[in-house]
Amino acid sequence: VVEVSGRTYPVNIIYSDIDSLDMDRDQRIIECLRDIQSNHKVTQQAGDVLVFLSGEREIREASLAIKRAQLPHTEVVPLYARLSLAEQSKIFSPHRGRRVVLSTNVAETSLTVPGIGYVIDTGRARLSRYSYRTKVQRLPIEAISQASANQRAGRCGRVSNGICYRLYEEDDFNNRPEFTDPEIVRTNLAAVILQMLHLRIGDIRSFPFVDPPDSRMMSDVFKLLEELQAVDSKGKLTKLGKQLVSIPLDPRFARMIFEASKNGSLAEVMIITSGLSIQDPRERPADKQQAADQAHAQWRDESSDFMSLLNLWQHFESKRQELSTNQYSKYCRANHVSFLRMKEWRDLHHQVHSACRALKLIENQKPAEYAAIHQALLSGLLGQVGIREDKWEFLGTRNRKFFIFPGSGLSKKPPKWVMVGSLMETAKQYGLNAAKIDSDWLEPLAAHLVKKTYSAPFYHQKSGQVMAKERQTLFGLSIVEGKNTVYGNVAPVEARQISLQQTLVESGHRGKGIFYSAIQIPETKLQGLEDRFRLRDLQAAHKVISSFFEFERA
Repeated sequence: VVEVSGRTYPVNIIYSDIDSLDMDRDQRIIECLRDIQSNHKVTQQAGDVLVFLSGEREIREASLAIKRAQLPHTEVVPLYARLSLAEQSKIFSPHRGRRVVLSTNVAETSLTVPGIGYVIDTGRARLSRYSYRTKVQRLPIEAISQASANQRAGRCGRVSNGICYRLYEEDDFNNRPEFTDPEIVRTNLAAVILQMLHLRIGDIRSFPFVDPPDSRMMSDVFKLLEELQAVDSKGKLTKLGKQLVSIPLDPRFARMIFEASKNGSLAEVMIITSGLSIQDPRERPADKQQAADQAHAQWRDESSDFMSLLNLWQHFESKRQELSTNQYSKYCRANHVSFLRMKEWRDLHHQVHSACRALKLIENQKPAEYAAIHQALLSGLLGQVGIREDKWEFLGTRNRKFFIFPGSGLSKKPPKWVMVGSLMETAKQYGLNAAKIDSDWLEPLAAHLVKKTYSAPFYHQKSGQVMAKERQTLFGLSIVEGKNTVYGNVAPVEARQISLQQTLVESGHRGKGIFYSAIQIPETKLQGLEDRFRLRDLQAAHKVISSFFEFERA
């Protein structure tokens, strides 16, 4: 029973039987729509139909199937968050016949669709979940909870009696969890924990959360903050961490801001980070995809999606200053860009700019180079880099494999090394907002994170030092291979032994010192005597010579 303005309206729940569960999902929806038409002829109950689906793809497939079924007097309207405002507003416009609204869970609580008399609930939804193991924000399709199912059913009892068709059995409903997991246990809490550390509320791990997150997720947050140098190895807030709190952005983006202020790219990075913090302003209506792609192509950068975002901002900022508000709004619409999201972007950029000014960060007056911009961005994305293994697939940190998102400017010609703004797992694991990087940028930025191993030490005649091949790994991903490094700085005792062995014992030294010449003269004579008398025991063994030099030093 649904209560609205003091009145109650009953909702009749109809569950699917076992036989219908074998049918295709879209076919079951069509059968429900036919049943609604038959019911209308008998009861004359009016009302539109709201169908809950798990995502855009399912909405497009269901829309096509319903149109092919050619149901009389039926209009199909999609509804999901990425639709433009004009398309979302269609659900409020007057119409004739019966309207079928195909929606994600955006219509469950965020938005009330008027005139709904029937609900068809598929019982599935795409929920955002953060995996502390893979460090990836996943979007799996899951069965909804009982509370969500009841909320969906209530959408058709707002103004009159309603009927809700559930495309699953009643036993399935009864076996589902009572409530949906709260967001605090299925999302990354880096920004929250950083703010709590700044407030000095005590041990975060023992804080009495209403729904406490998993301890492993808490540990993952501290590892991320340590990666950003916001906390030290003991989990204490650093000087940089105290400053990051002042930037009204995700800690990753705030870290980029501070790096940009050091390398002269703050103006560009403020624009990019604030743009990444809102929903993408570029719209791609289902019926105008080609036109939208052509319009967006003028700002595309084939080396960096971040630069594409910057190009978009610069273009529309110049237009905003040239045009009136009404003309600017029309220009946005004509180019398939959301006027409201551009306004939101500008407002957030203003907040970030004010915060940077309060921190006395220096903004560059001249346009920054590609390298400076992307080195600043890389400082917050060190765990999200990858090297191309084959034509399309990348190997990332922590042994993760991913593909560049098909809508990226880099998808057709992927570079060798990339960084991505985020990793999202759907059917595959995709890197969103990718950019080409130089692997040489990683070593100085990730110095506090890399693990170094050394192999094949040798005496380098030209430099007169013992060198070794250095390998550096960042979260398991090799970023430096075969780099010559002074081995004496790493293992001085072993380096000295190698130096003695390969210089004095094995005569690898090429200097002109008196001491070395004095050794070489008798060695040469003894070598000649051995050759002359065909003996091989006149010279001391290498081990004895090495011991002699060790003893002499002592």
